Amino acid sequence: MSAEELQGGAGMPDSWSRLWAPHRMSYLSGENRPLPGNEIPCPFCRVPDLDDAEGLIVYRGLHAYVVMNLYPYNAGHLLICAYRHVADLTDLNEDERNEIFALTAHAMKVLRKVSGAKGFNLGMNQGAISGAGVADHIHQHVVPRWSGDANFMPIIGQTKVLPVLLSQTRSELADNWDSV
Repeated sequence: MSAEELQGGAGMPDSWSRLWAPHRMSYLSGENRPLPGNEIPCPFCRVPDLDDAEGLIVYRGLHAYVVMNLYPYNAGHLLICAYRHVADLTDLNEDERNEIFALTAHAMKVLRKVSGAKGFNLGMNQGAISGAGVADHIHQHVVPRWSGDANFMPIIGQTKVLPVLLSQTRSELADNWDSV
């Protein structure tokens, strides 16, 4: 059998590039996530009961709140969470949907002001199969981006460089929330 015929076989080169990140396995296996059998309560239902600094809450609205992501893809990675424990966008009422998207837009303005973000990745994973880490509680990701923010460190050094603590970022965003 030729090398061309083996393309795509286990361990054989093909047209896909792969980044291996075995350190993520503890999170994928259920660390801090409510999964069947692990008795962990929903973090997005629990966080609003904490004070803002402890819960890393940036802003509280009527139907949704803004919180720092404990597992950020980038510095300033925010989550916009409904207070109500629902899994799907279609389960939200109109007021909840409107507030989540209004808070998303406002968060972008605040992140631009505070951190000089030049772009954003916005996302809402619907269902565990789509990659939702907490699939039963809807949340919108707001990930600020800058030119050159994805460099060699995650690949070579197996390290994500976050230049500021979550608590400091939370304070800066909360302090500037009403000024944009």
